[in-house]
Amino acid sequence: MKWKALKVVSLAVLLSVAAACSSGEETATEEETNTNEEVANEETNEESTSEEAVDYSGTYVGYSWRGEAGGTTLEDAEQKIETTLTLDADGVITDAKMDFLRLTDDGEWVMRNDGSANVSVDFSVTPTLTTPNNDSQDYAAGDSMFDIETVDMMAFYAAEVNADGTAALAIVEPYTRHQFEYKLDSDFDFSTPMKDMTIGSGLAVPTTRVSSSNMTKITDWEEHDGKNILDFTVFGNVLTDRGVFEGLDENSTMQEFLERTGVTFEDGVPTEMALTYGRTGIGGWEGNLTSIAQYLIGQNAKEVTSLIDWDNSRYANGIDEENFFGNFSSADAPSGATRSAQISFGDGMSGATRSAQISFGDGMSGATVRISRESTSYQRALVEAGIIDEEDVIKGRF
Repeated sequence: MKWKALKVVSLAVLLSVAAACSSGEETATEEETNTNEEVANEETNEESTSEEAVDYSGTYVGYSWRGEAGGTTLEDAEQKIETTLTLDADGVITDAKMDFLRLTDDGEWVMRNDGSANVSVDFSVTPTLTTPNNDSQDYAAGDSMFDIETVDMMAFYAAEVNADGTAALAIVEPYTRHQFEYKLDSDFDFSTPMKDMTIGSGLAVPTTRVSSSNMTKITDWEEHDGKNILDFTVFGNVLTDRGVFEGLDENSTMQEFLERTGVTFEDGVPTEMALTYGRTGIGGWEGNLTSIAQYLIGQNAKEVTSLIDWDNSRYANGIDEENFFGNFSSADAPSGATRSAQISFGDGMSGATRSAQISFGDGMSGATVRISRESTSYQRALVEAGIIDEEDVIKGRF
């Protein structure tokens, strides 16, 4: 840093002057001494000016929001990422929080990263498939055993075992964004591997599409008859790379999957268990944003000025003249760069995406994590702190 170098130079000059004055060397003329003193005074003044460090201590809030690229203002936004940073005097982040906020129809802001839920299970219901959306029909939900009220269904799972030993399991598959349900009575063979729990067998039943922003579009379930819940993986096995199902695969048994949710077995039969629920992977939106915040705490905000390395040409080429990332027409968009820096698939970025992004502890999770919008929100908090300017902010895809 420049001021440190000046400090070293100034100190050396002052010491040389002091030594010359105290030595009483006859070779030093009064003129030379005065000259040295003038240099020392100039250096001391420069040091004093350079060492007037900015005090960054305080709490700063930044936002990114849906629709900014189309002209929507923050005040009119219905979804936004809010980053709150607390800095010490040197710019070190002592606390960090990131929330994904959504405006409800009632005009209330709710956090999508709120992991709480109200869940109940009706064991009298037999799960049935959704009616997929296609050219001849609209989407319709099937029959579900689960009644779930939560802000966001990303990465959700739930399980319960009734007194008869019937197990109910629901897992949201991240690529199709469908809720797969399993109703398994006590005489089911729980040593059955997941690879045999196919849609066509009737043992895995996608009952509900929890989001229409699914990457893998379903138009006909018959095309997927032979698939189990782990067969829809595109860029990484989100369900089993980390979290509650970490390390399991299609050869793992249903007993193993249920045990991970808390179910215990006696002689191969599940014992009664009250409802339990959670999020797969690192924990849905709550896990993703907490992971970023935990990484940031202890970092110096003057050094970590973005969550993405925009110097990488693969991503820099996706920035337009107004500093919007990925805001191109489909014909002009550098799709590889946009997809890699904008979206992470699975728990942790992989390949080129990982190299373009800071490692957030255990990484990111979920089917779609647009890290560029979180980066925008973070950068705007730095603008409020006076560390960067608004013109430095890369406005990510929301």
